[in-house]
Amino acid sequence: MKDFAKGVCTIVEITGIDCDWRATQAVMIALPAIFLVLLLTWLGTRFRVVRSGLNALYTLGGIISALFLLAMLGIIVAQMVARWSGVAFPGSTNYAGYCMAASSFFALAYALNAGAHIRVNLMLTALGRHRRWGEMWCFGIGALLATYFARYAIKGTMESVRWNDISQGQDATPIWIPQIAMCIGTVLLAIAVWDNFFRIILQGNSNIEAETVKDSDPAAPLEA
Repeated sequence: MKDFAKGVCTIVEITGIDCDWRATQAVMIALPAIFLVLLLTWLGTRFRVVRSGLNALYTLGGIISALFLLAMLGIIVAQMVARWSGVAFPGSTNYAGYCMAASSFFALAYALNAGAHIRVNLMLTALGRHRRWGEMWCFGIGALLATYFARYAIKGTMESVRWNDISQGQDATPIWIPQIAMCIGTVLLAIAVWDNFFRIILQGNSNIEAETVKDSDPAAPLEA
């Protein structure tokens, strides 16, 4: 892939256009992945089992996130017991931080589809019958940003492996180990955002279960 990307850049540079082979390689990797998500989303509109599989993937991320929260709670309790008993628990603060970060990243895709992310709908509501185009614009930009985030999360982890980056805390954990959660979480988020983007194009609605701000009649009474 690396040599092929360099070859493509060599051909492009003949025309006088500057070309970065690393960016070209990233695009060559991302495009098939995006096409695969498009295929799965399209199949999900026709086969319930495919849609259930995608939703199960996002739910799995939420379950893993919850498990990391429980692990963080266990570490905090163990840290309290260690202080009361006078037994040393070196690196406990770092381990709790890793669990919190892993929980946050694994929950991103699940939270998106559960409607837990803040989405300001004022402008979308004002678009009226043209709301679909606004949703496509928002999810399109979000999908590109999520893909960019995922790419650099993976790149950062690879650099940590390359330089053997070690935590400066008492735990002395190789940084790439907790960064794996960041990679998986951002990739799941990118898949979820592209999934919603393609679903809006194909079906006219997203996969988000509940909106943070509901599109209701302003004159309607508030629910208890």
